[in-house]
Amino acid sequence: MSIELLKDGISEAQKSQNDKTTREIVSGILNDINDKGDKAVREYSKKLDNYSPPSFRLSKMEIKSCVDQLSDQVIHDIKFAQTQVREFAQAQKNALQDIEVEPIPGVILGHKNIPVQSVGCYVPGGKYPMVASAHMSVLTASVAGVPRIVASTPPYEGRLIPAVIAAIHFGGAHEIYIVGGAQAIGMLAFGTESVSPVDMVVGPGNAFVAEAKRQVFGPIGIDLFAGPTETMIIADETVDAEVCATDLLGQAEHGINSPAVLVTNSRNLAEGTLKEIDRILDILPTANLAGQSWQNYGQVFLCDTYEEMLQVANELASEHVQVMTDRDDWFLEKMTSYGALFLGPRTNVANGDKVIGTNHTLPTKGAGKYTGGLWVGKFLKTHSYQKIVSDEAATFVGEYCSRLCHLEGFVGHAEQANLRLRRYGGLNIPYGKPPSVV
Repeated sequence: MSIELLKDGISEAQKSQNDKTTREIVSGILNDINDKGDKAVREYSKKLDNYSPPSFRLSKMEIKSCVDQLSDQVIHDIKFAQTQVREFAQAQKNALQDIEVEPIPGVILGHKNIPVQSVGCYVPGGKYPMVASAHMSVLTASVAGVPRIVASTPPYEGRLIPAVIAAIHFGGAHEIYIVGGAQAIGMLAFGTESVSPVDMVVGPGNAFVAEAKRQVFGPIGIDLFAGPTETMIIADETVDAEVCATDLLGQAEHGINSPAVLVTNSRNLAEGTLKEIDRILDILPTANLAGQSWQNYGQVFLCDTYEEMLQVANELASEHVQVMTDRDDWFLEKMTSYGALFLGPRTNVANGDKVIGTNHTLPTKGAGKYTGGLWVGKFLKTHSYQKIVSDEAATFVGEYCSRLCHLEGFVGHAEQANLRLRRYGGLNIPYGKPPSVV
């Protein structure tokens, strides 16, 4: 039994150096925005996006103008996709119930699901107009009931992207800003003279956006670390090389640092896929991005067994995992670490990215080992509450509480319980002492 790496990308040392450079650049941008507010946002927007309008926030007329530029077909398609996302998010929300129980007579415990009160949704668009990302963040936050939804998206080659603006608007955003990159995350997180800060920032983006989210996390919340797209294909000889190559490059075209991985137990499929990738790159219009990404971040693992394929997949915990084997449901049962699964050759990652209804903002860089992707529950905070409604219950619980506090040395804590025991239970307990053991 063995796992053979037939193709690898750049070294881990080079990846680490790239990450360090990104951290330093982002730190400088965030510090500038925290110090200089709107002035810094404008400086970076002009420098990085060649965009410096009178106001970065879109007016109602500007939003309407964007919508009016779209054909009926485009509007229909956007609304169709949003219907799928909305219905799945609503089904998820319906599964999250407030609860209230009475485990001891007179003791009431419960929890409530409360929406985050203000959310910043980053909608990427620097390389491609990412219409679908508006559905995934803005629309899902709307379903959750977030009362203030702020969206920020970059200009594309110095101008607005009407379809993206329309999708954000249809999704339910209350404020729309045309600001991209790490500067947008800083603007949303810290606030400026013209933008009130938010409680949470969500949405995918490039390495700079992901790093900016990491650096602002703490004072505000984030959904997850959703950096450059990752895709993995788990395949055996039930599928052919053209399918594997097409699906790998279909995600590698996101950018120059989007990992694409093939895990297979078939040498013929592995070698055939490598040849097909070369063939497709000769005709793919986005080969300048996909080719560089495949060269530097593409990997092919050849395994002896399905168990080894499963091992590699769980260790890498890729964002998108496409399974095309004679035992897809076995992988569904056994997989523990990933962003989202796409099962069977009829399924593909592009469906999940654009239209099928599940959320495409997913964990990257191994984060699938400890978190799932963005969903309606990310916008809801589950808060517990307690209520004691009888003297008997206050006395019953209070005796246990006092003794357990003394066990840990928390005398002041114990006196909170003892005070109630004296008032509601009529017990004569000396100050600083626990009640007698029953």
